[in-house]
Amino acid sequence: MADPARPVETRSARKRRAILEAATTLFLRNGYQGTSMDEVAAMAAVSKQTVYKHFADKERLFTDIILSVSGSIDELLNAEIRALADSDDLERDLRTFARRHVRSITQPRVVRLRRLVISVADRFPALGRTFWERGPERVISGLADSMDRLHRRGLLKLDDPHVAASQFAYLVVSGPLDRTMFWGEEEEAALTEEALHRAADAGVRAFLAAYGTGRPAG
Repeated sequence: MADPARPVETRSARKRRAILEAATTLFLRNGYQGTSMDEVAAMAAVSKQTVYKHFADKERLFTDIILSVSGSIDELLNAEIRALADSDDLERDLRTFARRHVRSITQPRVVRLRRLVISVADRFPALGRTFWERGPERVISGLADSMDRLHRRGLLKLDDPHVAASQFAYLVVSGPLDRTMFWGEEEEAALTEEALHRAADAGVRAFLAAYGTGRPAG
C-alpha cells in the first residue's frame, strides 16, 4: 500500500527523473561533448521526443544536472560546520569535520563532477561560477562564520575568518583532492580511509599551530 504521506510520483515526473539519472551517468562517464541526446533517451528508456519535451536542448539538460548536484554536494556537512561554532573540544571537532570533508570531496562521483565542470568552464563560465558558489565557496563561507564565533570565544586568533577558513580547507583536502583529480580511477581506489584521515589530521594540526590559542572551551 502506498504511503499516504508521500506524494505520488506522476508518470511525467518518473520519466523526467529517469532522463536526469541517465544523463548524469552519461555526462560523468563520457563528458559533455561525448554524450548525445539519443544516448540519454536510450538509457532512460524513453523517446527522444520525451527528452526534448522536458529539456529544450543538451545544454539545458546539462545545466539542470550540474546545478542540482552542486546544491546537494555539501548538504551533509552544513550542520557540522554550524556546530563547530559551539565546540567544547576544538581539536577533536575540527578533526572529525576534516575527516568527513576530505572523504566527501574525494568520492568518485564528486571528483568526476568537478572534472566535468572544469572541462566545460570556458564554454559555460556562469555554470562554473555557480558550481563554485554552491559547493566550495559555500563550505568556506560557513566555516568562516563558525571560525569568527570561535575567535570571539577566544579559541582561535584570526585577522580574517574567510582567509583562515580557506586555508583550513586547503590544508585538509588539497593533497588527496589533487591526487584523485589528476591520477584517475586507480588513485581513487588507492586512497584508503587511513590515508585520508592522516591528511585531515595533519591539516588540523597545522591550522591550530597557526591559529589556535590553546585555551580550553568554556
